[in-house]
Parts: sequence; structure tokens; C-alpha cells
Amino acid sequence: MAPPPPDVPGAGTAAEDPPARRRTTLVALGVVAAASAAALVAGLLSWAPEPAVPARALTVDESERLAAARVTNYRDVRLGVRVTIGAGAARTDLVGWVDWGRPLAYLDVGGPGAGPDRGLLQATPTVVVVRPDRTAVPTPAPPPLVPPTDGWRLRDLPAGRGLAGALDVLFGLGADRAEPADPLRRGGGRWLGRETVGGEPVDVLQAPLPAPAPDGPGTTPPAPAAAGERDPRWWVDRDARLHRWAGRLPDGAPVDVELERSNRPTLWPVHALGGRPGLSRALTDAEAERLDRLPARLRARPGAAVTVAAPLGAAANLRGSGWLSWSDGVAYLSVAELDTLGRRTLLRRDAAGFARAELSVGPASGVAEAPVGPPLPPPTGAGWRTGVRPTDDLDLLVDAALRAAVAPVRPGSAIRLRGDRLAGVPVDVVELRVQGLRLRYWIDQAGLLRRLELRTGPGAWAQLDLSPGPVPPGVVPPPPEGTRGGGQAGAAEGPHGGKPGRVRTVPAANRYRPPAGSGVVR
Repeated sequence: MAPPPPDVPGAGTAAEDPPARRRTTLVALGVVAAASAAALVAGLLSWAPEPAVPARALTVDESERLAAARVTNYRDVRLGVRVTIGAGAARTDLVGWVDWGRPLAYLDVGGPGAGPDRGLLQATPTVVVVRPDRTAVPTPAPPPLVPPTDGWRLRDLPAGRGLAGALDVLFGLGADRAEPADPLRRGGGRWLGRETVGGEPVDVLQAPLPAPAPDGPGTTPPAPAAAGERDPRWWVDRDARLHRWAGRLPDGAPVDVELERSNRPTLWPVHALGGRPGLSRALTDAEAERLDRLPARLRARPGAAVTVAAPLGAAANLRGSGWLSWSDGVAYLSVAELDTLGRRTLLRRDAAGFARAELSVGPASGVAEAPVGPPLPPPTGAGWRTGVRPTDDLDLLVDAALRAAVAPVRPGSAIRLRGDRLAGVPVDVVELRVQGLRLRYWIDQAGLLRRLELRTGPGAWAQLDLSPGPVPPGVVPPPPEGTRGGGQAGAAEGPHGGKPGRVRTVPAANRYRPPAGSGVVR
């Protein structure tokens, strides 16, 4: 038998060796954990946050960049914007663009707090039109570059709150001249720190949003007050470009604006705000000749069927249809306000002036985009109210359509805005000023007027579309009995000057007064 192997140290305890090593390792880990915990507790007890950099007055460079930030926006013409108004369930989100050169804002309105304003919005500093879409998803997305042509309506927003306040901020972030920088450096602004926005290093500055410049020559905006904790914050880079703005609206709601400086498409206003842009120029000889011969061509026509889309005041959306006769100088329309049931207004214009009557209709005859024409013949005993002069922009629009057949317009006072199409017919859109009115004639290649637009007092555009054709019997009847009564007859100048007409003086108590809530300027 072979001898046993020599003894190996520890060979007899090999089975017990791994458990011994595990116990040693666990003991060592426990000691390390206890030491780490003790060090962590000691560190927590002795730790204090690094003090924030204190706010300070602006340097000369910072004040000049802040003063120039709005001018930089204006020179860039337009930018993409993302706006948040409010917070939580009351938050409204806006995505789109603002064009300071036009000026125009085009936005998609969404978010949980959008409510009935959900949909598309276009606005100038004085006019807001919306296209509501309550079925839209809550999350906003950039609106279509070519906006829909239908469904737009004037919207009267509460001043300083929600959408109106955010629009004031957006238009206020662009200016054609810089405010003085010295008042900002002397306490009107503060430096708060430095951050990075979209990969760009920026300074976070604090100062009030400058008030709009007063109207009138030689006037200057008031100097800004000393900057305070509640003043807006401006994220401005070294080239005086604004990347973000955050502040509060007059009602206290927070508003945050992010500018997307590389997102700069050309915006297309809807018709109520002037229509798509073009390259304006002087008229060619052929275009000037068509404009010069327009009155004679209109008088040679029997008349036209007309439809009207007239935004009046801040919130009246009028739609109408009817006829006019250029040879007789008579227009007769039925007009109503969108979403108003049970009432229409009959409007007549002839050589003696204007007459209106309220007409009750059944609730099933709700106002559509193209309402039915007026009844023929015009009803007698309808309480017609008369006046010699126009009382609102609708009267001015109808009057201008009839007067287009009276006398030629000087072509030198007109410009061609653009070429366009109306119902498939190519037209030239020509803008001119006639007796203080800003008008646009849409003239086809045959020299006929297809659309007339009038810029209203608030800055929207009212439209009257014309389809040349025969005028039904009864459009040009003798005036309803009693509609021109009262007062002394005499020669007077026709509406807006021009050929005199025989009119009767109408007592003030009998003159037309628009119904309350119609949006008509009294």
C-alpha cells in the first residue's frame, strides 16, 4: 500500500474554510457601512446650499442689450412662439408664430384651460378672429401654414386677461425703436444670473415690459420704474436676441413665452384681416385703363347679386345677401348676425339715403354663412327707419359699392396688391383710398368688379361679393309709404358727396338706431 500523502497545512479544515472567509467579509462590510453612514450623517448635519449669486444692477452692456432686444425681434420680422398661460387645469397653451412687421399673430389654442377658445386664432393689436374647434385634441400643434378660409369670427376678449393679455405681451415684445438704456442701468433693470437656452448662453435679466409709445409727434414713453421681484424676466444672449420671457398678466396669471428663432415662415392672414400677402406695385397701363373704365362697365350692367361678410366693431359677425342696381343706384339686402336666431335686418340704400327695418323670422331660420335674401317686394309697415348718412361700416361698404359706378378713380392713387382668384376667376386686387376710405377692388380680366373690401374702424376687412346678373322685379320699387315722411323737402348732397339727390330731413327721433348688442357703431 502506498504511503499516505504528506500533510498539507490546513488540509484538515478545507471544508470549513469558505464559511470562515464569508464571516470575515461580512464583518468588514458592516464596518465599512457603519463608517459610511456616520460620515453621511455628519455631512448632512454640516451641509448648507451654496449661496445664490445675488441680483445686481445692470452693466452698460447688459442694459443696452436689454433695451435692444425688442428691436432685434422686430428686425427679424417674425418668429415661432410657444406660450403657456396659467397652470394646472387652468393652463392654456399657444403654439404658432408672431409677425411684428405686419403685425399679426397666428396661433393654435389648446391646453386643459382653453375651453371655448380651443381652435385657431389670428390677431392684430386691434382685432381678434377665431375659428373654434371644440373637437380638437387638448395638446396644441402648429397651425396649418395656409389657414382655412371658412368659420372665422370676430372675438371680443376681456382686456388684460388670458388670451388678450398674452397677445398684448407677444405684440409688446417687438418694437421699431429701442427704449433708452440709461434708465435700465440706473435701477430700471436687474441682472439675475446666467443660463443656457437651446444651447445658447444667456443672461437672465429683470425689467418691466415697456408701455406702448404714446401717439403723437415728439412723444416718448415714460421712463421705467425701478425693477422689482414681480417684474418679468428676459433671457437675452450676447447679440441682444431674446430667447424666453416670463412674467404675469394684469390679473396675476403667470405667462411664459419661448421664442423659436429659426422658425420663421411667411404668415397668411385670413380675409377678415386682409388676406394673403403680395408684392404691391404701381398699376400697369392696362390695369390703369381697366380701373378708369370700371364705372362705365358697371352702369352698362343690369346689376348684381351680392353676399356680405362684415365684421363690425369688436364682436359683430354679420352675414347678408341681396341685390344692387348700379343704373338705379339702389341696394337691398337682408343682414343678420351669426348665431343670432329670430331676427334679421333689412337694409335699403337709394338716392335718398338709408332705410332699415327689423324682421322677425322663425327659430329654424338660424343665420348661416350665406343667409337667404330679403323678401320681395320690400314689406310695408315694417317700421322702416331712415337716415341720410351712413351709420356704420356696413352702410359705408354698400354705399361704396354703388358709388363705384359713379365716377372713375384716379389710377395714380391706386396700387396693385397681388393677383388672386375668386370662384375660379383670376382677379387683380387693387387698393385705393376714396374720400378717406381704404378700399380694395377685385377686378377680373374683363374689367368687372367681383369683390369690394372696406377696412373697418377697428382694422378688419368687410367684404361684399358681386355676381353680375339681372335684378329681380321689386328690388327697385318706389319707397315704402311713410319711409321718407316728416320734415321739409330740399336739395341735398348724396351720401359721401357726389350727385345731389332729393331727400327729406328726418327728425333725429325717427332715424335708424342699431339694436342693442348688434355691434353696430352708433
